[in-house]
Amino acid sequence: MNICGCLVHATPKKVDAVKAAIEATEGGEVHAEENGRLVVTVEDVEGKRASEQIMDMHNIPGVLSVTLTYHHFEPSGADATASQPL
Repeated sequence: MNICGCLVHATPKKVDAVKAAIEATEGGEVHAEENGRLVVTVEDVEGKRASEQIMDMHNIPGVLSVTLTYHHFEPSGADATASQPL
């Protein structure tokens, strides 16, 4: 499992469109918005890593910046059981 928290800064006139674009992305979720600043989480999904989704957010019209503020990773599935101490 790979989860990233980001602060996305958008132009005021495009905040709604930016929020909609992020919410339409599988694995992306907007948790709060104030004055063009959005608190967003993204997580790995089938076929796309969270890091790729963050890079994609830079290309959404109206996005001024995307800053990674939090990252959490833990192995899942076979990787998780292999890393457990005996």
